[in-house]
Amino acid sequence: MSVEGRFRSSVSPLPRDLREVADAVPFLAPSAPSSIAGATDSVGSGYSAFQQPPRFPETDEGHTMNVLAAPPRNGELGFWVQQLAAKKPSFPRFTGQDTVDVAIVGGGYTGLWAAYFAKKLEPSLSVAVFEAEQVGYGASGRNGGWLSAMPPGNRAGFARAGGGLEASRALQQEFVAGVDAVLDILRAEGIDADQHKGGALVAAHTRAGLGRLVTRRDADLKYGLTDDEVHLLGRDEFRSRINIATVHGGLFYKHCARIHPAKLVYGLADTLTSMGVRIYEGSRVDRVGGKTLALADGRVTAAKTFICTEGYSGQLLGSRTLIPVNSSMIVTKPLPKEAWQEIGWDGPQCLNDSAHTFIYAQRTTDGRIAMGGRGVPYRFGSGTGGAGATARSTIDLISHKLGSFFPGIPFEVDHAWSGVLGVTRDWNGGVLWDPAAGVGSSSGYAGHGVTAAYVGGRTLAELALERETERTTLPWVGYRARKWEPEPVRWLGVHAMYRLFGIADQWEERRGSTTTSLLARFGSRLAGLHE
Repeated sequence: MSVEGRFRSSVSPLPRDLREVADAVPFLAPSAPSSIAGATDSVGSGYSAFQQPPRFPETDEGHTMNVLAAPPRNGELGFWVQQLAAKKPSFPRFTGQDTVDVAIVGGGYTGLWAAYFAKKLEPSLSVAVFEAEQVGYGASGRNGGWLSAMPPGNRAGFARAGGGLEASRALQQEFVAGVDAVLDILRAEGIDADQHKGGALVAAHTRAGLGRLVTRRDADLKYGLTDDEVHLLGRDEFRSRINIATVHGGLFYKHCARIHPAKLVYGLADTLTSMGVRIYEGSRVDRVGGKTLALADGRVTAAKTFICTEGYSGQLLGSRTLIPVNSSMIVTKPLPKEAWQEIGWDGPQCLNDSAHTFIYAQRTTDGRIAMGGRGVPYRFGSGTGGAGATARSTIDLISHKLGSFFPGIPFEVDHAWSGVLGVTRDWNGGVLWDPAAGVGSSSGYAGHGVTAAYVGGRTLAELALERETERTTLPWVGYRARKWEPEPVRWLGVHAMYRLFGIADQWEERRGSTTTSLLARFGSRLAGLHE
């Protein structure tokens, strides 16, 4: 019987037997932290009330793997930025007064792509980018380096919002096309971002996880992907590509490319400079009102303003419009040739898994493994975490996840860091443009931001310059999610959701479940993740 046939029954209606919930309920009532605001993912913090200590993986001999020493570098905006510290472009701080045709708030991928396409569409425009810290300071310089075809949000939700199935299929196809479009632009502009299109593998470590991938593939086909673009892999076929010890099978997605995040953002910034776009660093925009941008040391008048601040949007878009959800990463020191031969990961495929608290990873061009996941998912009051210093507990969680993938392979963590991504209440991103006010935004990428920033930034420029394209009618244009709850409700809700997902993963692993945990299904529906 095929992989699909064996596991299609794994995703069933909600079970009548609720003993699973009863067994799990005690785990949902940990002692509260002495200070909610203090339960952050920062150096020196202990385990969050909603975070379990790591369960150390065992080798085939049953011995616990060595606990790794703390990495020599932690935070500092992350490995990608620090690797290019000597090559980072530098831009001046804005002072005084100015008038421009297009003002862009935010020097990450979205803002830079919006500037690129505004100048491409109308080269005579004066365009200026205002970045509060340095270009690539946020998620654009700290992400996992996935240029993927996954839209930012729930495709079923976009279909319900307007346009139906065909509108969501069009959105999916735009993101498929977006992967190659970005690669084509990088080639044309001479930007070397270590880009390589090798696809993405999704590993299932449990039978329940493999069942979810069967259902996920059904949804992918429904929304326009083809058998050639996403297909199921059995255990042996998966391990022939990456030799993960615990895998039951998985998916392979054709349309995904590995990139070096900082090389992409710096390459775009250099390209914009050559096009005549002015970029300012250390130039925080405190307020956008009418046609005026107020900065600490100046004022700018702009006919059109794009707000492209993603997880840092609270001050300009409202603290309940989207929240900064935390994600953390580690990168190993380069692995020796013998280790790579054992792992079998000999290409540029990106990697993640079907766990509810999933990981994402890539093999870097210099032979490292960069892996990300969740630690403390959200800081009280929408805190953004500064330069990304990461708690040892989170480093341990991700490190031991990596160790469980490849037991017996020694590795050292070279750098750990955290960053934030923008998440709306229903996890659906949106591109907004108000022609009367001359103000727009693109945000809410929920972890799928590398391609979404390209599509969103380009769409924003097209809307502002009154160009009708296949992008300006997509269902995420004009989409507004409902607002997040006020504090402390949203802190409790986000942490409870991730706690449910963590318990669900443990349940499925320990019980050998063939069906997705009731807790996980409840959490997914509560969060709006169910398609």
